[in-house]
Amino acid sequence: MKDIDKYRGCLLGGAVGDALGYPVEFMSASRIREKYGEDGITGYELHDGVARISDDTQMTLFTATGILHGETRGCVRGIAGPPWGYVWLSYKDWYRTQTERYPIDGMHFSWLDDIPELYSRRAPGNTCMSVLAAEKGGSVENPINNSKGCGGVMRVAPVGLHFGRESIFNRPASPHDVMEIGAEVAALTHGHPLGYIPAAALSYLIALLSNDGMELEAAVERMCYQTGCEYGAGDEKGFCKDFTLLINKARQLAEADDVSDLEAISELGEGWVAEEALAISVFCALRYSDDFEKAMIAAVNHDGDSDSTGAITGNILGAYLGLSGIPDRFLENLELRDVIMEVADDLFEDCPLDSWNMGGATEEEIMWENKYFHNNRNHK
Repeated sequence: MKDIDKYRGCLLGGAVGDALGYPVEFMSASRIREKYGEDGITGYELHDGVARISDDTQMTLFTATGILHGETRGCVRGIAGPPWGYVWLSYKDWYRTQTERYPIDGMHFSWLDDIPELYSRRAPGNTCMSVLAAEKGGSVENPINNSKGCGGVMRVAPVGLHFGRESIFNRPASPHDVMEIGAEVAALTHGHPLGYIPAAALSYLIALLSNDGMELEAAVERMCYQTGCEYGAGDEKGFCKDFTLLINKARQLAEADDVSDLEAISELGEGWVAEEALAISVFCALRYSDDFEKAMIAAVNHDGDSDSTGAITGNILGAYLGLSGIPDRFLENLELRDVIMEVADDLFEDCPLDSWNMGGATEEEIMWENKYFHNNRNHK
């Protein structure tokens, strides 16, 4: 059964890891220790009193509003296209926040374009930016490129939250549904199988943790099994096998008391590519499954893509422990905390509309229509 505390924990946890890791994203582990001390970075680096999120959290929020835009259109019109088509439109809006000034003119597909703070470039990925500059994204069947960068996996947590519930599109949900949507959302910009398979796997893991309430180790095991079911057949080049082997290595390292966090992470990679980013995050989450703070510190203090591994670890442990498991000090000063909470709550509540005829609509229904049909939270 879905739990609002886990929805909030997943998105806010991801933002926490993102904000903690963002200042050290391009630093080596030795440089991090040199600057912040032997324990590395353990608290936020504030700018004007704010712990800044990066493009990871920005794109995660736009993933969520794209999903809800499509869901709402289906509710009020009785028909909707594939979810990733609406996510693509939402990503195009995110691209405008990176290339234009607030406020933007013309049609847009996400009410997040009304948030001035999102008009800030926080080291957006070159792959995402180059693809979104074009008219059309990619798909699993028609890849747009051969990239397996972590820009696909770091933004898909809302897929697991929303499509992992008890039913979708008025029929029972399935693991295939969740994984297909996660893969297609990633494949919009990242065409290599190891760019979208980890996104499918993470989406399913988040679904298990936030909606089924599974124990973390059991959920990771189920994730590996289901990934093999979905992508193992015809795996002639061994991409699915390579992915599951790396995840299983992360599981083993999490139990290895004689291996330090940094040593284990170095064995898994640096996180610039999707399978390494998820493996590092799984390692950190499993090793510190009952301690969000220790997991975050491990996830960002290494040689690689600290904000992405921090964000994914935060998504996983936030979905597992819930918002109540995140120390208050990480919620204070977090940029756009209230907006992130609002989006998490909307994913949890889901579309309340069931008819195009809005006569006699409640205030809640009118607000929802404004946000996810007119795509303007301040619409009158």
